[in-house]
Amino acid sequence: MIISSLLDTDLYKFTMMQVVLHHFPGAQVEYRFKCRNDNVDLTPYIDEIKAEIAALCRLRFRESELAYLRSFRFIKSDFVDFLDLFHLNEKYISVTPSPVGNGEIEIQVKGPWLHTILFEVPVLAIVNEVYFRATQRDPDYETGRARLRDKIALLTDNPLLDGCKIADYGTRRRFSRSWHAEVILAMKDHMGSHFAGTSNVQFAMQHDLTPLGTMAHEYLQACQALGPRLRDSQIYGFEMWAREYRGDLGIALSDVYGMDAFLRDFDMYFCKLFDGARHDSGDPFEWGERLLKHYDNNRVDSKSKVLVFSDGLDFDKVVSLYLRFKDRAKVAFGVGTNLTNDLGYTPLQVVMKMVRCNGQPVAKLSDTPAKNMCDDEAYVKYLRQVFEIQ
Repeated sequence: MIISSLLDTDLYKFTMMQVVLHHFPGAQVEYRFKCRNDNVDLTPYIDEIKAEIAALCRLRFRESELAYLRSFRFIKSDFVDFLDLFHLNEKYISVTPSPVGNGEIEIQVKGPWLHTILFEVPVLAIVNEVYFRATQRDPDYETGRARLRDKIALLTDNPLLDGCKIADYGTRRRFSRSWHAEVILAMKDHMGSHFAGTSNVQFAMQHDLTPLGTMAHEYLQACQALGPRLRDSQIYGFEMWAREYRGDLGIALSDVYGMDAFLRDFDMYFCKLFDGARHDSGDPFEWGERLLKHYDNNRVDSKSKVLVFSDGLDFDKVVSLYLRFKDRAKVAFGVGTNLTNDLGYTPLQVVMKMVRCNGQPVAKLSDTPAKNMCDDEAYVKYLRQVFEIQ
């Protein structure tokens, strides 16, 4: 069984889930899977994927896991009590071949947001591991280890990078769970203060690491259907987040509607209220420069704010970004696929995105158009008009 614990997921799934429990317990949503790689046939693995999902749905939170979650200052006791009763339900997920017959598969999750939010990350990890253990029966771990040693040395051997910290964000696209664990332990043992922690809650618990994460795109997308009006949905999302966490978990996601729309909504109030923002699409250097200028224009000391970079990073890009911004703001880096799936094989670019909430289409209009995923072109056009996106 690939997933052995419901904690084997990203922290931001729990932080968002708590908001859903307290503010949107009746929301109904739909997620859809997409593999962005060309010429990858996943249909031979459908039965195995379904079997792994069935095993996932038999899991329950252990008492030690609940106690760990309860130890976080931002996790409330009633949420942990709910998780004590929680399990994922197979009736909300389906895996079928695409009717197009091109080797793609369709994974659809549909049901109450509160009961489906935890599917995404473990299901993507399952797809990855099933695929790679079938196509790479004798993995080249030595190449992976050599590459990892080179990455670690890039940071630890350069005194100019003393303050550069890397976090593992690689659960959903990892080569395998065992390789993910090996990568994390190597970073813990050899990176020292350069290793900031991991988004994976299970590994954070097992290895005494800092768990990291705040919000994901699905949260702000859902607010398109849950807020008072569409134009104010991003503002509404930030306000509801602040109402729940009262200053904790203060990193705002900036690319659901693109940087222009984000900066229009991220006014002086939010600049002061949130600790910083996370970049996840578009040119990261341009993003950083624009955000720093925005802080200056709003009379906020940018050196007190955090710039989190998390979009398709490799270590060379981390170094370049760190040297550009290290003296002008606090900078942090979340590296995913380049850490947990870099053994010399082409990684799967798999995603599972929310496409509907309460029966209404929802969408992301990122600064990287290829990341957008919505099956309702009329809604996307309307969303662009509302948020003044060209």
